[in-house]
Amino acid sequence: MSAETSEQSELQPSEPQQDGIESSGASGTATAAAEAPVAEAAAVSGVATAATPVREGSGRKVRLSAQALITAFESSQLRDDLPEIFVGDTVRVGVRIREGNKERVQPYEGVVIAKRHGGLNATITVRRIFQGIGVERVFMLHSPQVASVKVERRGKVRRAKLFYLRDRVGKATRVKQRFDR
Repeated sequence: MSAETSEQSELQPSEPQQDGIESSGASGTATAAAEAPVAEAAAVSGVATAATPVREGSGRKVRLSAQALITAFESSQLRDDLPEIFVGDTVRVGVRIREGNKERVQPYEGVVIAKRHGGLNATITVRRIFQGIGVERVFMLHSPQVASVKVERRGKVRRAKLFYLRDRVGKATRVKQRFDR
């Protein structure tokens, strides 16, 4: 009987709480114990709460960690229609532009001078000359704003970053074409 009495005292906090403010002492265990039936009810009903994400596997429920949840979400957002892009390539990126309630795709063509990050955060920096002025744009490859990416020609370079092209003018900005990829 004494074990049941101590369990009941843990489930019911001895001091009243005000709007989610916990008092010090044993109420931390009481709060955790009070959330346990909610988590069990959510697992039985098949609804995942914010505190306990649940994944249905082979007939049994498995709790997902925060890292596993983030990884699953990121993998669902990755695009699989992207070509293999290298630094030095000339690419045409279709950018979605919204004007009022209309949406159109505007092409942006230039040389890839840098690739950064990986996975969902992968970006490319594309440089082009527009009316005699160098313009660079950074595109997140997996963004919904990027409608399409097409490699126009492969470039032959020996650097990971082509920032030296910023200092060059005219024909000196050309990159040799590569035919083996």
